[in-house]
Amino acid sequence: MLKKYGLFVATMLSISIASILMFNYVLSPEKKLPIYQPSMVKFQLVDSTVQHVKRFHKIVDFELTNQNNKIITNKIYDGKIYIADFFFTTCPGICPIMTDNMITIQEKFLNDDQVLLLSHTVTPEIDSVSVLKKYSIEKGVDDSKWNMVTGDKKQIYNLARKSYLVAEDIEGSKFYDMIHTENFVLVDSKRRIRGFYDGTDTESMNQLIDDVYILKKEF
Repeated sequence: MLKKYGLFVATMLSISIASILMFNYVLSPEKKLPIYQPSMVKFQLVDSTVQHVKRFHKIVDFELTNQNNKIITNKIYDGKIYIADFFFTTCPGICPIMTDNMITIQEKFLNDDQVLLLSHTVTPEIDSVSVLKKYSIEKGVDDSKWNMVTGDKKQIYNLARKSYLVAEDIEGSKFYDMIHTENFVLVDSKRRIRGFYDGTDTESMNQLIDDVYILKKEF
């Protein structure tokens, strides 16, 4: 009798636990990342021509050259999740920290073909292909995962301020000069911005890694 009673209690307990877990799952749907629009971002980082945009913002087509003198276009990143940033090789401040943190991201997703990296120099007149190659070797960049690109300064400026929304304009400059930020940008497979992260902050990098996994589930 006692054995039967114990079995009954254990069965009811299992059913109760399963019911509670199912109830919590229904009440706690999977996290979805926001889709950022220019109107949602600090206006200083957004070109005035797109500050009003509230829907359908996407990263525009681009054509730049990477550290291996290979032409890199948006087609390489179409259908992929990628993390983008802006830097320059002679930067003495935040850039080395950003690069080290991007290396951490690279190692985390090294064997994941769905996740790529993209770094744009903001001083293409200095950061030639050979300079980027030397820098990438010194930092341990995996060429199959991470493109460091240079090219037309106007195009890079427009990408930073009209597409990725991460750079301040230098007022009065006629040479497409800008102040890049420490932001890493998470872009989904449809070229939409899904997150901004402080590329100098460890906690922010941990959040970025978590958000990549959330985005992978979405796609």
